[in-house]
Amino acid sequence: MLTLYGSPKTRAFRPLWLLEELELDFAHKPVAPHDDALRKLNPSGKVPVLVANGVSVTDSTAILSYLADREDKLTARPGTLDRARQDAVMQQVLDEMDAVLWCAARHSFILPEERRVPEIKDSLKWEFERNLNRIATRLEDTAYIAGEDMTIADIVFTHCLGWAMVAKFPLENTAARAYLDRMRERPAYNRATGR
Repeated sequence: MLTLYGSPKTRAFRPLWLLEELELDFAHKPVAPHDDALRKLNPSGKVPVLVANGVSVTDSTAILSYLADREDKLTARPGTLDRARQDAVMQQVLDEMDAVLWCAARHSFILPEERRVPEIKDSLKWEFERNLNRIATRLEDTAYIAGEDMTIADIVFTHCLGWAMVAKFPLENTAARAYLDRMRERPAYNRATGR
């Protein structure tokens, strides 16, 4: 039995979408970060948490990797150059998009008000746009961000693009916008957003 904890408005959307893509049976508990039930599974109180066979797996990327490897779907085989490319792209998206968006979120509403530096957001938007334009060049030659087949890297990239839109970050790159529209048409994506 698989149980996913976390609201779809958080990074929990990533494994939620993957679970739908894989058509796995699972329970979903849309709890907010720091919920009491969540702290029993992850002392940091962060989401998402996946409980698989009584074991808690934390961090959206770790959950994605676990599920994709377990099912041998939406991932390149470990030990291959395709897997190295997939992992490199996913790490680039996490470092250059997710981290920038997370920094902006922390300075918008997560940190205590006296610790926030709202002025940093202009710099973060500039950095995000520059990084996105560089990453999106991958879409010139391939259907998906890490190659011709959809992988978990696409889930992370798509989630970051959606997060950027909500956070009012620049998303002028036409290839990235077309990609986002196409990814949002996937039936599994729509099942996940409907939860």
